[in-house]
Amino acid sequence: MVKRLLIANRGEIARRIARTCRRLGIEYVAVHSEADGAADHLEGAFEQVLLGPSPAADSYLRVDGLVDAALRTGCDAVHPGYGFLSENPEFAAAVAEAGLVFVGPGADTIAAMGDKATAKRLMAAAGVPVLPGSADATESADEIRAHAARIGYPVILKPVAGGGGKGMRVIEREDDLAPAVEAAVRLARANFGDGRLLVERYLRRPRHIEVQVFGDTHGTVLHLFERECSLQRRHQKIVEEAPAVNLPAKVREALLEAAVRGARAIGYVNAGTFEFILDGNGEFFFLEVNTRLQVEHPVTEAITGLDLVEWQLRVAAGEELPLSQEEITASGHAVEVRVYAEDPDADFRPAPGRVLDARWPTGLRVDAAFDTSGDVPVFYDPMIAKLVAHGPGRPAALTRLRHAIRDTAVLGLTTNLGFLADLLGDTRVAAGLIDTHLVDEFTARAAERPRDLEPVAAACAAAMALPARPAGTTAESPWSGSLGALDRELLDPEAPLGRVACRVGSRPLEAALLSRRAGALTVAVAGERYGVTCAPDGALVRGTAGEARWAGLRRGDGCELVVDGRRLTLTLAVAGEDDSTAGTDAVTSPMPGTVVQLPVSVGDSVRQGDTVAIVEAMKMENRVLAPAAGVVEEIRCSLSEIVSADQILVVIGAADPEEPA
Repeated sequence: MVKRLLIANRGEIARRIARTCRRLGIEYVAVHSEADGAADHLEGAFEQVLLGPSPAADSYLRVDGLVDAALRTGCDAVHPGYGFLSENPEFAAAVAEAGLVFVGPGADTIAAMGDKATAKRLMAAAGVPVLPGSADATESADEIRAHAARIGYPVILKPVAGGGGKGMRVIEREDDLAPAVEAAVRLARANFGDGRLLVERYLRRPRHIEVQVFGDTHGTVLHLFERECSLQRRHQKIVEEAPAVNLPAKVREALLEAAVRGARAIGYVNAGTFEFILDGNGEFFFLEVNTRLQVEHPVTEAITGLDLVEWQLRVAAGEELPLSQEEITASGHAVEVRVYAEDPDADFRPAPGRVLDARWPTGLRVDAAFDTSGDVPVFYDPMIAKLVAHGPGRPAALTRLRHAIRDTAVLGLTTNLGFLADLLGDTRVAAGLIDTHLVDEFTARAAERPRDLEPVAAACAAAMALPARPAGTTAESPWSGSLGALDRELLDPEAPLGRVACRVGSRPLEAALLSRRAGALTVAVAGERYGVTCAPDGALVRGTAGEARWAGLRRGDGCELVVDGRRLTLTLAVAGEDDSTAGTDAVTSPMPGTVVQLPVSVGDSVRQGDTVAIVEAMKMENRVLAPAAGVVEEIRCSLSEIVSADQILVVIGAADPEEPA
């Protein structure tokens, strides 16, 4: 068995691997970049090793630095986790050449399956159904156009070296192909070091099903059942469950058999995932093999009761798989959601920053990057946690998970928690009538009917202001507010406990404090009355506002609020405050990131909505748009420059009135 393990990763997956190490009595070494010097994944490590500066290319993606760290700290094995170098054959080979054990398949298998074109050919030879498409990958726009014409539109472009849905683009018609190819090649080069693309037929409403396989060095290959991964945004999974929902028994049997047959054909060793898409007729096609532990592996662990990291370590040590296929059973249903630092209302834009206080739900599995607070650096993936609920059936698991999401409080940055709660409550999700387009459609419908939580937030802020009372005052005293929030001069019969004037975003609101009894406060905001409860929870205040759950954290002259999983930042209004907005000629970066494209030059005329810069953050390209027509007067950034949130990138002056807009 492994004695000392280098965990070549960070965040929640590093902590999850460490948990198994502690249970098995295995010492582990933690690595980190400068950005992660105080990260929770370093706790309990036998030794901590600084890899380098914050950018992943200078730290977590340094093969030599990781191998050297393992050798210097006396490790005998390396676990790559997922992401970063987990599917990099050069890394696996370097670990083996150094005399260390790589916890995963061999470099040859990783290389073959990492190239989607090679993987597709091997699976077709093994009798596994594959999608019609190009046999070889290319960066040539002409070759891609020819393949697309032969296959027929719509088609999907896939980076041959990619994974996790990153860089995929759906093309509906030929006129859209050229710019999509250019962008996809650029993104693939930046993220995977390989710009080649595959072209395949695009199924409009498929389901995404994957099968967990394991192989050992003694020739045994088996499956640990399947997972449903159809709920995705931008081709990236956000909700996963096991087993797959509404899957006919014959289709399930054929899927499991195809995955095992494919794994045996390539002599697969250790953990792997065979991914398929399933059409409405029950026909399925091979997508790819992920040669690593998957983000969603906890749902498989929940229904089988097995520890997949332990299995990985035992197989890597040369042991036989602990169980036979007949001995592996599944019980109940499990659902997992991925918690991201991102803004669903801004096209899921990454929202890096610092979590000031986090309160995770109890009674279910939580795999998180930190326990109570921590940084979410711009340099890495924005996923911060996974919440996993298990129940005797799917309805029970979904209900339990929705309640858990509402009980979760993450203060300080924006997350997708509220979006996830609403998504799990969708009638189609509840009925299991899901496909890979459901999230997009759900998002579009939600945008048409936005929830107005600002009045509720104002009511919660008023409740936070009331409890702190000067000595000698009573609970019913209008002079019992904190932060100077209660406007004592406006005391009147319609607000016997006073008023709180506040601003949520750009919207001014006033909360009238009406009454308080039995631990509840009645607050009137914007013509509505809210029954608000609140109680201290460490530095937080938590409670309910009507049917909503909320948590708040006081900060200076305002507070951070989370209402039903959605973040709102509230400040106290200042009398006579100027409501005018800043000029629109300074175009700023929406987040910290790296400038990867500057399509304009000084003197260029731009129209409103034109792209003036592209900032890459958290593995995503974010277009920065001109807020108004005009002429580019200044460019205050350069290509490859790392910029901060709200940093001015481009200055646009007024357009020449004689020039057409």
